[in-house]
Amino acid sequence: MDQHLTLALTKGRILQETLPLLSALGISPLDDIAQSRKLVFETTNPSVRLMVLRGSDVPTYVQFGTADIGVSGKDVIMEHGGDGYYEPLDLGIARCRLMTAGVKGQSVRGKQTVRVATKYINVARRYYAEQGRQATFVKLYGAMELAPITGLADEIVDIVDTGNTLRANGLEERELIATISSRIIVNRAAMRLKHDAIQRFLDAISNRLVVHDA
Repeated sequence: MDQHLTLALTKGRILQETLPLLSALGISPLDDIAQSRKLVFETTNPSVRLMVLRGSDVPTYVQFGTADIGVSGKDVIMEHGGDGYYEPLDLGIARCRLMTAGVKGQSVRGKQTVRVATKYINVARRYYAEQGRQATFVKLYGAMELAPITGLADEIVDIVDTGNTLRANGLEERELIATISSRIIVNRAAMRLKHDAIQRFLDAISNRLVVHDA
């Protein structure tokens, strides 16, 4: 039975915080990811290879089994919906918050319908429905802070770390939707077919997290 594993990693901050964890397990890319145009990397562990993807694509690659294991932000998992994979482990890295935000001092509570700009359309739709608030949604992929300033939207739903960017653009945090960190996700079929290899990986990284937190 083939016990080789393919790990899908998220570019950017999550990748930077994931690589040291993998290195501690003896899994390091043979090429410098920062300097390479490759998307697939062999590693110092011949049984493990890495794929480096846009965050929004990681759950899809895991869902369809192209990757056995992925590292993804909880925000992306929530937006994707979680079909086709397990979420066995919270790595506790790349922490931030998923918030609503709007122009400081301009409450929208009295509006019958709120227009919301976000790339998290599914999350936002569920959240506003749960709050019993009427909302329409505008999908944006960046420069989210511009939407309330220019009148494109009343509020945004976005990731917040320090909040400095919001404040610099005259916005304020409003409601917390979820506390976000990076999670391990595992393809359901791979968990059956490669159970021993995947469980060894999960145990090793869990033990590493315990040592790191101690």
